[in-house]
Amino acid sequence: MRGGNGILGVSAKNSQETSVIRTRKQWLKRKEKWLVVLGIILHAVYMLSIFDIYFKTPIVHGMDPVTPRFTAPAKRLVLLIADGLRADKFFEPDSDGNYRAPYLRSVIKERGRWGVSHARPPTESRPGHVAIIAGFYEDPSAVTKGWKANPVEFDSVFNRSRHTFAFGSPDIVPIFCSALPHSTWNSYPHEYEDFATDASFLDEWSLDQFQNLLNRSNEDANLKQLLHQDNLVIFLHLLGCDSNGHAHRPYSSIYLNNVKVVDRIAERVYDLIQSYFKDNLTAYVFTADHGMSDKGSHGDGHPSNTDTPLVAWGAGVRYPVPVSHIHHSENTVLFVDKHMHDMPTPPEWGLDGIERVDVNQADIAPLMSTLLGLPCPVNSVGNLPLGYVSFSEVEEVDAVLANTRQILNQFLRKSQLKESSSLHFKPFKPLANYSMVLDQIEYLISVRDYEAAKNLSENLRSLALEGLHYFQTYDWLMLMTVISLGYVGWMIYLILHVLHSYTSLPGKIFGKDRVVLIKNAGKVYFAGCLLMGLVCILLLVEHSPHLYHAYFAMTIFLWTQIFSEYQFIKALWRDMHRREVYYFIKLIATCIVSVFVLEILVKSFMERKLYTWCFLFVGVTAPIYLFYLIPWRSGVPIFVWLACWFLSVFTLMPAEIPDNTQLVVASGFFIIVIGGVARYLNKHAGDSRYWLSLTRDMKKPKFPMLFQLQILLVGFSSLMVSLSTSHRTEKQELLVLHQVINWLIAGFSMVLPLFSAVGLLSRLTSIFLGFAPAFLLLSIGYEAVFYSALALALLAWILFENAILCTSKVNRSSTSINAMEDNIIVAHEDRHLQLSDMRIPLAFMVFFNIAFFGTGNFASIASFEISSVYRFITIFSPFLMAALLIFKLLIPFILVICAFSAITKLIQVPLLGCYFLVICCSDVMTIHFFYLVQNTGSWMEIGNSISHFGIMSAQVVFVLLLFALTNVYTKDIQSRSRKQFSRKAM
Repeated sequence: MRGGNGILGVSAKNSQETSVIRTRKQWLKRKEKWLVVLGIILHAVYMLSIFDIYFKTPIVHGMDPVTPRFTAPAKRLVLLIADGLRADKFFEPDSDGNYRAPYLRSVIKERGRWGVSHARPPTESRPGHVAIIAGFYEDPSAVTKGWKANPVEFDSVFNRSRHTFAFGSPDIVPIFCSALPHSTWNSYPHEYEDFATDASFLDEWSLDQFQNLLNRSNEDANLKQLLHQDNLVIFLHLLGCDSNGHAHRPYSSIYLNNVKVVDRIAERVYDLIQSYFKDNLTAYVFTADHGMSDKGSHGDGHPSNTDTPLVAWGAGVRYPVPVSHIHHSENTVLFVDKHMHDMPTPPEWGLDGIERVDVNQADIAPLMSTLLGLPCPVNSVGNLPLGYVSFSEVEEVDAVLANTRQILNQFLRKSQLKESSSLHFKPFKPLANYSMVLDQIEYLISVRDYEAAKNLSENLRSLALEGLHYFQTYDWLMLMTVISLGYVGWMIYLILHVLHSYTSLPGKIFGKDRVVLIKNAGKVYFAGCLLMGLVCILLLVEHSPHLYHAYFAMTIFLWTQIFSEYQFIKALWRDMHRREVYYFIKLIATCIVSVFVLEILVKSFMERKLYTWCFLFVGVTAPIYLFYLIPWRSGVPIFVWLACWFLSVFTLMPAEIPDNTQLVVASGFFIIVIGGVARYLNKHAGDSRYWLSLTRDMKKPKFPMLFQLQILLVGFSSLMVSLSTSHRTEKQELLVLHQVINWLIAGFSMVLPLFSAVGLLSRLTSIFLGFAPAFLLLSIGYEAVFYSALALALLAWILFENAILCTSKVNRSSTSINAMEDNIIVAHEDRHLQLSDMRIPLAFMVFFNIAFFGTGNFASIASFEISSVYRFITIFSPFLMAALLIFKLLIPFILVICAFSAITKLIQVPLLGCYFLVICCSDVMTIHFFYLVQNTGSWMEIGNSISHFGIMSAQVVFVLLLFALTNVYTKDIQSRSRKQFSRKAM
């Protein structure tokens, strides 16, 4: 009787059972709405966690400056920074064998010191100047300011000086001087930075300003008196090399000539100073903030960007030393740009006979402070390069000790702040007895064992730097553990929900009595609330940031929800023990394959070509598998092979799409051919059972000529691509008539699929043709062909699933029958999810991601050509242009979602159950990207790591919105598989 009722339907059930079913379905609907809201909140909160973990400022305040005990060797210091000057272009000779910087080379050989200053990425102007003048590297919290400014106030050499005179770029000088009362500065207007001209005149402008300053002092007694004070800093920012490098590349004659210009400026500044002061108490430092790549850019860690020249001479600076008189450094610590110490000097530089002293860029700040006898900037992390200073032994020790105390003070301040807000403080053990070490250093100085005192000071300084890193990452383990447990808890909770609501397990374990599942859950919730309250009190006592409360609360809440299902988990565990070994092998293999596929997708964010190998592999394995399932004469295996290999080509293409209007037009005709073949198959391929589920509509279409209209619109859009492009190229403008026609074609064609036949292949073909005109009109090159390739690959996926369905029809039919009897939640037309169905969300993830990266890098909209929108609008309108560009990027996703929805209808699995599995898969990737977030490197590398994490975190919303959008097109799709195969099963 039960089997009969199962086949005939549920009409024999009494009204009480019907009421229970209705109540359970309403409960499930409410729960899943709540689950989606919870997912959105969770991902939004956890996405903010990277700013508390990776992007907290290292700068602290409240330290006292350390006044050095030695006498200042220099009264004033001149700092010359040639923005964007590469070390190799500065030191190497030109094609005639003449060196480009003859004056500074004479300084290196006769009266100064030289080396390479190693910059740390991001090799940009603001971080480079901050490192040189303030002694610390890029503040990672600058990401919150869009990398435009340092978000936290900091100390600098200029702050410590008696007075600073600065002239140069409006983007650099105001950073240090705009809020500095004891400064005299000026900068040229932004309009002067014209890339169309030779920018070396900007360097001359800075020199002229300084020369005018000296000339004015002859008439201004107060200015003259100020210039003769001690502890003065004169800063000339020379932007020419940077501007000329961007505009003309660093191997151009304009850039190379600019190197000669800055050399002449250095000579003229020296002459001006010497003739004005006549006291030989001026120290000079010449360097650059960053280099320049051969492409005319900078920012990353390539040696052409990180290696900059450093030349120092004047008061307090050591004279040149022949190489034979030095000992090689035993320092095994790498420079900040990962370069080794004692790197060989290129022979073409002609300086291999003179000692070279390389430094980290932040080391220049304590060097300048030491030459002026000033306290080091309190936020500096630079090490004083003793190879540059001409000091006695006791002065060297005092200088190193002052540098060490300054860094140690930062460490002690961070330790104090953390201890004051921690109930269980974990100190940095290597510096537990720092005061004893300081006493020992003082003792060694008193007994004149200067070498031992210096070594001990340097060792203490290294430990202090390690201590700074320790406290900068003090909360990392706690936060990363909490966030990771939160993501894992979320995924477990999703899996439990899918197992409970969309599989046959509850029916097998509990039958129809589900009340036991929620018994005693109140105790678990009470314990969870108690724990959450206790943790929040502890965080309040420790004065933790407000978001810490949200991280802990979210994680505890999720695990409380999991433990509230402990009876279901326990019953599930008992059921697993009754399974055969084969089931466990299958389960483990499914998990391994799933994680492997998802890790490949993670890697593909950095390397698009992985999709090529992926689809080449699938193009071989899937057809071989199909050959064992279905006859080769069906054509399905061959089609799957060709479609996969065709799609594999596109991730080998450049991300920057070259213009090719002819290819876009040809793509339109290719789309028409695909539509025509699909129409033919829909009418004539239904005799084969491998096409029956997809073809022959059950209802007569309302608009028989709809297909012809869609084909006409695709052809017309191809014609408009050619007309609009050619006219705009010739006239440099878009005709209003063309603009109106393009908008009408794109808008009207997307409405037509709503009126197409409801058969699976008919509706999908109509959707494909409906979005084709808009995509063609927004295409400029090979991405138009990608649209067709993606559609063919999606059809191959549908045919693959249909072939599996056909070869296991009796089992599927019986499963569907069981669903109607045993599970009161799964819809009658759907079957239970099975372990093998995991391939559906995995395949979706692959197609969804190739829609991201098939024609570019979706992580940045800027990587897509803005000329894509010129057939709709040419007047600059950033919001409308961005909207059109985003819409173009969404069209491939719409195809993927429509195919996914069609497959769930075809093989009769619940769509929402598959959606939750998709979110679970995406969160496996999210966790990986969480650990890949960078806070060092170029701004592009840091930004990409954030965007990758953000993209995956947003998928819970993004995919759901696309489901809602495409449901308008896919809700009416009907498949004949259920009726056909149920009859054969009977």
